[in-house]
Amino acid sequence: MNTTGAPALERLDVQVLQFPTDAPEADGTLAWDRTTMVLVQACGGGATGLGYTYGDPAAAQVVTGLLHDVVVGRSVFDVPAANEAMSRAVRNAGRPGLVSGAVSAVDIALWDLKARVLGLPLTDLLGRARADVPLYGSGGFTTYEHRRLAEQVEGWAGQGFTRFKIKIGERWGACERRDLERAEQARALIGDDAELYVDANGAYTRKQAVRVGRTLAGLGVSWFEEPVSSDDLTGLAHIRDTLTADIAAGEYGYDLPYFARMIQAVDCLQADATRCGGITVWLRAAALAHGHGLQLSGHCAPHAHAHAAATVPNLRHLEWFHDHVRIENLLFDGTLDPADGTLRPGQGGEPGLGLTIRPEVAEQHHVRP
Repeated sequence: MNTTGAPALERLDVQVLQFPTDAPEADGTLAWDRTTMVLVQACGGGATGLGYTYGDPAAAQVVTGLLHDVVVGRSVFDVPAANEAMSRAVRNAGRPGLVSGAVSAVDIALWDLKARVLGLPLTDLLGRARADVPLYGSGGFTTYEHRRLAEQVEGWAGQGFTRFKIKIGERWGACERRDLERAEQARALIGDDAELYVDANGAYTRKQAVRVGRTLAGLGVSWFEEPVSSDDLTGLAHIRDTLTADIAAGEYGYDLPYFARMIQAVDCLQADATRCGGITVWLRAAALAHGHGLQLSGHCAPHAHAHAAATVPNLRHLEWFHDHVRIENLLFDGTLDPADGTLRPGQGGEPGLGLTIRPEVAEQHHVRP
């Protein structure tokens, strides 16, 4: 398979890790008390790259059962070729969802491996478009009472954040009054000059989203994420054309054609490298958005995105999501410091993503797939 003389990928190792939340959490349509990470290590050329996705443990079986043999033996430098081979291998397995998450975790690990073999930070391998990656603080779960929300917001503000997002749409939109009260509380906490974002996770109906959105406009809400289901492109486009807040969606994109369809319905495209097919497809989604005059926002998993985000000229920001930040800081050495509400990936010169696994933490949270 590898006839170039370049180092070959020797094997993929995969683990499933589960981390309890630090408090009960919920958004508009789902509640959870733990987060699962599928962690992939790609070995070859005397180095090991790491990648991961957040999702169902069954994604690990996709890595070992469908993906391993189609990428092992390939040049560690030919990541797009490996990504294409994986995409073809999973054609009949149902690409959207956990299968795409598995492809994404392997792709991220392969990019990390390539950069490590070359001794470069991934952002230098890909080529910088910016020195700083802007962040927004993300959490504000519907289960939070005012005190817990205040503690979280104050923590972000202490790190220099000026953008803050909370969850609304509680119980599939059944708690409009509380949604609005919590948005008012958030505005009071962050002050008039900070940016306030909300995320309904698709909980509202179309007219309900417009009604709530018009009230939120009075609070200066400038970002309304998934006011209705991201599958309702007609509804998203109508709400985009009706409200002043920017309408955002795209976190459930599992392939590039999804983003081509979504672009017609949003003000800012979101994409998640741990779901959409890895860094390879994430960068293509960014280029697609750029070609249509839109910005891209990175969804969750900030340390999987940071280096790639620094290469995107039309990046709006990256989500500093509470659960994933907590997990990544616990599991990895080399995580980035958002001291002024931004990240500066690759500044220290560490190769790849700059992350190393803490084996004792991985062992403590390991579960069988």
